[in-house]
Amino acid sequence: MKKILTLLFISTFLFTACEGEQGPPGFNGGLIVSSAFEVTRNFTPGNNFEFLEPYGFEVFPSDVTLVYILWDVQSGQDVWRLLPQNVEFPNGTLTYNYDFTRLDVRVFLDGNINLNQLGPEWTQNQTFRVVVVPADDVDGIDTSNINLVMQSSTIKTFDLR
Repeated sequence: MKKILTLLFISTFLFTACEGEQGPPGFNGGLIVSSAFEVTRNFTPGNNFEFLEPYGFEVFPSDVTLVYILWDVQSGQDVWRLLPQNVEFPNGTLTYNYDFTRLDVRVFLDGNINLNQLGPEWTQNQTFRVVVVPADDVDGIDTSNINLVMQSSTIKTFDLR
């Protein structure tokens, strides 16, 4: 029994006394905060039914951009839907969609419907909320719920452009 205790004591001492390479530097105690902004734009044949919006702030390679469309207002509350969002018509489907880079986000209309025949309620004064989230913050979040994304990413305000 003494041999086991002696061996346990020596191995514990060796493991706690060893020193390895220093790890990568950590954060400076700062809070990782996401950025968000809103834009209202028109989709026309002249802009090829799309718009390109620069962020106006630094976006890192691992960040993720989410875009929501203001779909409705119910009892004074905005109802947001995560893109892509489809609208079914008798003669085809309209899709609000987006893609992004580190420099900007592009929002565009797509689908198998003639975009030139869409009414102004589908193409004019469309409001979008763009949320850039550090990739670590996205895991496990229901990104379809803009309120959960904004809470988990500590977004309290956003720019209106």
